[in-house]
Amino acid sequence: MPPAGPVGGQADPSARATRRKVTAATAIGNFVEWFDSGAYAVMSATIAGLFFPQYDKSAALMATWAIFAAGFVARPLGAAFFGRYGDRIGRNRMLALSVLCMSGSTFLIGLLPGYASVGIVAPLLLLLFRCVQGFSTGGEYTGASSFIMEYAPEGRRARYASAVPLTVGVASVAGSLAGLLITGSLGEHALNSWGWRLPFLIAGPLGLIGLYLRAKLDDTPVFLAMEKKDAVRKAPLREALRVCRRQVLTLFGYSITNAVGYYLMSGYLISYMSEEVGYSKSQAMLTSVIAMLAYCLACPFMAAASDRWGRKPMLLVACGGFVVATLPAFWLIGRGMGWAVVGASVLAVLVAVIGTSNVPAMVEMFPGQLRSSGSAMGYTAAYVLFGGTAPFVSTGLVSSLGTPLAPGYYLMALALVSALVVVFALRETVHLPLNRTTVLES
Repeated sequence: MPPAGPVGGQADPSARATRRKVTAATAIGNFVEWFDSGAYAVMSATIAGLFFPQYDKSAALMATWAIFAAGFVARPLGAAFFGRYGDRIGRNRMLALSVLCMSGSTFLIGLLPGYASVGIVAPLLLLLFRCVQGFSTGGEYTGASSFIMEYAPEGRRARYASAVPLTVGVASVAGSLAGLLITGSLGEHALNSWGWRLPFLIAGPLGLIGLYLRAKLDDTPVFLAMEKKDAVRKAPLREALRVCRRQVLTLFGYSITNAVGYYLMSGYLISYMSEEVGYSKSQAMLTSVIAMLAYCLACPFMAAASDRWGRKPMLLVACGGFVVATLPAFWLIGRGMGWAVVGASVLAVLVAVIGTSNVPAMVEMFPGQLRSSGSAMGYTAAYVLFGGTAPFVSTGLVSSLGTPLAPGYYLMALALVSALVVVFALRETVHLPLNRTTVLES
C-alpha cells in the first residue's frame, strides 16, 4: 500500500487512486446511517401506524420518535467501544465492523413484522435495532474522520475530511426524497405492506459494498507506523480520559454549536415551519431540502478555506456568524417562502463552516495512539447531550418564551459559549503532524 503522499498532495497516480478508494470507503457508512434517518423522518407516521396500537395515534407517533431518539442514547457506548477498538486493533477493522453493524441492523428493520402480527414484540425489535444503529454511529463518524485524514496529504486534510459531513448532507437529502417519493407514489395498502421497507432494505447491499471497500484497504499509514514502533496502547480509552481531558472538553465545547446547528437546520426546521410559523408541510420540506443542498454545496469551499486559513479562524467565523446571523435567519423564515429559503440557507452555510473545521480539528488535536478514543468521546457527548435534544429543547423554549425566535436565542447562546472555548482553549492544529504520539500542551 502506498503512503499518503508528499506534502502538498503531489502524489503518484497509485496514491491518488488509493485516496479515492479511501474516500468511497469512508463515505458509505455515513450514507447508510443518514439515508435511513431521512427516510425514517418522512415515514414516521407510517411506521407509527404499523408498529404501535392505534387507539391513540398521537401516542403512537411520540413512541415512534422516542425509539428514533433511543439511537442517541446508545451512541456513547458505541463511541467508547469503537474508539477503543480503533486505537487498539486498527482504523479499517473498526470501520468494517461499524458498517456491518449499521447496515445489518438497518436492513433487519426493513424485514420486521408489524404490531398486528406479533404485538408488542414489533416495537421492541424496532427499538433493539435502532439502538444497534446508534451504537455503530457512535464510532462511525469520528472513526471515518480519522481514517480519511490519516491518508490525506498535508495541506489538504480538511478537503479530504469534508467527505464525512458532505456525505451526511447528501444522504439526508436522498433519504428524505426517497421517503417522499415512496409515500407519494404508492397507495396506502402498498405503502403499509412493503413500500415503507424499501429505504431500509437498501442498506443491505450498500453495507456489503462498504464492507468490501473497507476490507480491501490496508490500515492508515499512521496506524501502521504506530504498530511498527510498538506505540499502540492496550487501554487507550482510559489513557485518553487521563492525559487528554483538556482536548476532550475543548472538543465538546465547540462541538455543541455544530450539533445544535445541524439538528435545527436538518431535523427541527420542518416541524418548526409547519407547526410554529404556519407553512404547509410541503413548503417546509422543500425549504429543508434546499437548505441541505446549500450545506452540501458549501462544504468543499469551507473545507478549502480551513486548509488555507486554519481551523481556529474558521471555527471563530462560524461561531461569530451564529451569534450575529441566527436571529435574523429565524426572523426571515417567518417572512414568506422566499425569505424562508434564504434564512434556512444562511444557517446551513454556517453549519458547513463549523462542520468542515470541526472534523479536522478533532482529529488533529489528539495523538495517534489515542485519536479514535479521545475524539469519539468529546464529539459524541456533544451530539448526544445537545444535538439529539435540540428539537425537544427548541420546542419547549418556543412554548415557554412565547416567541418563534426562541430556537435562535438558544443557538446564539451556545455559539457564544463555543466561541469562548475556541478563543481560550483551542490551539491551532492545522500544521500538527498526525503521526505524533505526544499530547498537546495547553
